[in-house]
Amino acid sequence: MKRFNVTGLCVPRKHYMADISGKIAKIKALIDMECYFTINRARQYGKTTTIAALERELKEEYIVVSISFEGLGDESFASSEAFCNVLIKHIVKSLRFTSATDEYIDKWAGGDVSNFDLLSDHITAMCKSKKVVLMIDEVDKTSNNRVFLHFLSMLRNKFLARENDRDYTFHSVILAGVYDIKNIKLKMTEEGLYKPSETENKVYNSPWNIAVDFEVDMSFNPSEIAAMLGNYESDHNIKMDIAAISEEIYSYTSGYPFLVSRICKHIDEKLNMDWTAEGVQKAVDIILHESNTLFDDVFKNLENNKELHDLIYGLLVVGETRDLVIDNPVINTGFMYGFLKKKENGMRTITIANKIFEIRMLNYFISKNFGTKNQIARSVLQRDIVRDGVFDMELCLCKFAEHYAEIFSDADVEFLERHGRLLFLSYLKPLINGQGFYHIESQFTDLRRMDVVVDFGRQQFIIELKLWRGEQYRAEAYAQLCGYLETKRVDTGYLLSFDFRKESNKVRKTEWIETGGKRIFDVMV
Repeated sequence: MKRFNVTGLCVPRKHYMADISGKIAKIKALIDMECYFTINRARQYGKTTTIAALERELKEEYIVVSISFEGLGDESFASSEAFCNVLIKHIVKSLRFTSATDEYIDKWAGGDVSNFDLLSDHITAMCKSKKVVLMIDEVDKTSNNRVFLHFLSMLRNKFLARENDRDYTFHSVILAGVYDIKNIKLKMTEEGLYKPSETENKVYNSPWNIAVDFEVDMSFNPSEIAAMLGNYESDHNIKMDIAAISEEIYSYTSGYPFLVSRICKHIDEKLNMDWTAEGVQKAVDIILHESNTLFDDVFKNLENNKELHDLIYGLLVVGETRDLVIDNPVINTGFMYGFLKKKENGMRTITIANKIFEIRMLNYFISKNFGTKNQIARSVLQRDIVRDGVFDMELCLCKFAEHYAEIFSDADVEFLERHGRLLFLSYLKPLINGQGFYHIESQFTDLRRMDVVVDFGRQQFIIELKLWRGEQYRAEAYAQLCGYLETKRVDTGYLLSFDFRKESNKVRKTEWIETGGKRIFDVMV
């Protein structure tokens, strides 16, 4: 049976992996320099697979101890003695799969490690003449982080002593998890395991300030995706436009490893190997409607963190601009979870990490805020808007304009200005569900405009949603939309403007105009 993992496509007796050799080489360089560091990335971002690949790369030169805190019970962290004993047990188990001699392994197993002082002495003895690299995965799965923080403090003290030639310790230590070690206290606070004092920094108090910055990009770029597809193409003796498909996959995922893999998995297993741009879109549509571990985690975090929820809503729906201030705990958390990235506009501002996240989060906000309002779309005869698999966007916008005043006339202006654009998306969603989807071009989203791209089969529609700011901005709106249409190499676009003035001053219209060599259907509600 064919299957996938976060690094690529796997089929019986054959593995198709994105080429991460460059990333491994960069990580090994840190280890060669005896660095201690953390690999903290979002869920399903390939951390575990990277550690496994790194272990294979290091095994000829180092003794690699690779362990995980996944699945350890509460009793493992109940006390320092319990933790030390469990740690040694897992180190010994890992060593049995290395080139370490039985004598060396037995020495690890035979030490007295009933507390951290004794554990420190034992590590000194075992690392005196050996290059031992310790890798711990899922470090944020600890149930009692106070004990783990004590362990980190011990490693820190040994590291500093080694720098002054007064101790022996691990050659390098790599910790992997979602939460960076400096955020461990934040995680403890969120889980009710720790209550900081009024004068205490609620987020940072790191015993791991010896760690170097880990700046290796673990996302997949188009060339790395292309290398995986090339191996698949050769093995299956098929032809595909590898460059175009890898770019299409990247455009939806921004290289998020789990999403890259998921798209490929669905094309291979559910779409009869439809390795085309349309096949990628069909796979994306499957992802948008499925339940999986990644999105379970995404929405759990949004539900449990109101400040993060409001930040994402403001960026994605309202069009707020937020500077990239990584010291802001909410923004930091958004990056840590993989929800945010730096906007690609030369400015130090933030945006949503990828298109798939944008669409799923929009659907989430719609269901929370306007679940009952979706009836307005169902009241429209869908067979009039979709005929023979063709979507009539002009009719869709006209129908929305008709219903908008009737359904939302009693809403206050402040409400509409903040939520108006989401009203249209909540109207659109059930009309295209199952046959298409939409996403926001977040690079162009701000308080005044939002560009929405609707993919429906082979059709694609570019819609700019804009808040009315006066006639002087009309020409600017046309120019902006024309410019965006030009980048998409299409000649037809749609402009939906929301006029929140008093009813007597409102301008309502639906008309086609031609400007800048483009046709634009102009709708004002």
